[in-house]
Amino acid sequence: MTTTNFPPLKNDLLLRAARGEQTEHAPVWVMRQAGRYLPEFRKVRESHEFFEVCRTPALATEITLQPIRRYSGLLDASIIFSDILVVPQAMGMEVIMNPGPHFPDPLNTPEDVKRLKGVVDIDKELGYVFQAITQTRTELNGEVPLIGFCGAPWTLFAYMIEGGGSKTFQKAKTWLFKYPEESKALLLRIADVCVDFLVGQVKAGAQLLQVFDSWAGELSPYDFDQFSFPTLKHISINVRRRLAEENLPATPMTVFAKGANYALASIAANGGYDVVGLDWCIDPAEARRIVGDNVALQGNMDPGVLYGGRDAIEAAVKRMSQGFRAGKGGWIANLGHGIAPGVDPKDMRWFLECVHKYSAL
Repeated sequence: MTTTNFPPLKNDLLLRAARGEQTEHAPVWVMRQAGRYLPEFRKVRESHEFFEVCRTPALATEITLQPIRRYSGLLDASIIFSDILVVPQAMGMEVIMNPGPHFPDPLNTPEDVKRLKGVVDIDKELGYVFQAITQTRTELNGEVPLIGFCGAPWTLFAYMIEGGGSKTFQKAKTWLFKYPEESKALLLRIADVCVDFLVGQVKAGAQLLQVFDSWAGELSPYDFDQFSFPTLKHISINVRRRLAEENLPATPMTVFAKGANYALASIAANGGYDVVGLDWCIDPAEARRIVGDNVALQGNMDPGVLYGGRDAIEAAVKRMSQGFRAGKGGWIANLGHGIAPGVDPKDMRWFLECVHKYSAL
């Protein structure tokens, strides 16, 4: 199926904001909006393993649509249900989710890179994601746009070497500082797979792309410039080049480098992304002052506020809206990280309602 076969889009707020337009209210979605806080998600997971859901297009579609159904008229985007770690899997690594991610056989030294696939057939390895995107885009019936995504190379590199999450990143940083050239080669190799993956998602029907650098804040400003930023830029340049060469839609791109607020100016000026995602550790007005008006911003309420009750949520959304609306440029309302599993779905609804109310022009 090509993009011309999909139902017409009825709500383009997200795409307009990503292009830098000020919209009648901020389009809103939240990271991990299709996830464990929803009882309907937990019901599906009772009988299906996590990566089984990712690899089964019908299940991935169902879970992607769950929050759209529950919050119809309040959410302005859907994001395909998948995981950033499908890229290491496509490169030949085993990943188990139990309950968090675990790599039974991580990369211990640069010699271990030989275990990775020399060439990744993206359609063969990740075709299930593309099928889920096409099916979801069709079943959305144009209600909201569909976001595709991947993990950033540094974040994926860290998982592949640490073997899971980490508090110290001792193994991954050992690589960076002991084997800098080998690290850069692996990061670029991961980036090339990400490019193929993102282009494939656009072919399948994704209307906006997001790159998640979840561990960006673990790097110093110097090391971010050395090891992460070049690959983020490599992805944006080459995805755009490929989309143009293959006559595919010029799809907006978002980068979310969590914890790397020190790099906002360079990301905005030189990263090649339309939208810069913010965590909750920077004031929206300050972020806009740093990046200027030429990129859209996304964010950035602390997800923990969703545990604070209606008054706290309303006050935080009001402050956030005032901060973002104080400047020019597009704004996509979101949390400063993913929604947590223990959030009451009713509080999520209140957050969305407050965004609609307080972000209106």
